[in-house]
Amino acid sequence: MRQRAASKTLFALVLGVAMPMAAVATDNKITPDIESVEVMHNGKPVTIQRGHDRDATLPEIFQKTDRGCPPFCVQPMEVVAGVETVGELELLGYLKRMAEGESDLMIIDSRTPDWVMRGTIPGAVNIPWNKINRDSAGTFETPSEADSFHHILEDEFGVDRTADGQGWDFSQAKTLILFCNGIWCGQSSINIHTLVGIGYPVHKLKWYRGGMQDWVSVGLTVVKP
Repeated sequence: MRQRAASKTLFALVLGVAMPMAAVATDNKITPDIESVEVMHNGKPVTIQRGHDRDATLPEIFQKTDRGCPPFCVQPMEVVAGVETVGELELLGYLKRMAEGESDLMIIDSRTPDWVMRGTIPGAVNIPWNKINRDSAGTFETPSEADSFHHILEDEFGVDRTADGQGWDFSQAKTLILFCNGIWCGQSSINIHTLVGIGYPVHKLKWYRGGMQDWVSVGLTVVKP
């Protein structure tokens, strides 16, 4: 009996010590092989990693499930034929390549500034969806809106005018990875449709469908302006 009791005590001690130690030693990597990713945001280094608070929850702005459709409709898995839909790991890969010096890549937060102020993905550039979106007739309401769009194409996306000045040359255009708030947000998908409509090559467009809601749901780092 004493031996059995001693065995039970020893077993309990082993459990009592080993289990808490294992819990403390447990970290929260992005994948088993990726601890963090170093990126640049507004010229400053930022480390993207997952949070370590086991009690963390989604930010309140992403807790709603019913937003009303339209405009907040569930988006398809394929936004446009030929445009690749990417996830968090692919997006991190693009961010890493950008941090290593690839200048022909661009991560675009398509949301309006009021949303961006609440946090965005490190390394992303905010170009609000309504700076790119055109109306149903495929035009802009005012000449100033058209000028703004052309400025974005030429100065931000690396698109040139054709020799006759009547069209666009996409041979040096950047590869764009666009996102917005999540699968219920159509802002980035609208922009992709607009860009494809003017001839932007589909292989130079990527879509992070999960957007900010998926990003924060796995505890990845966000930055605020």
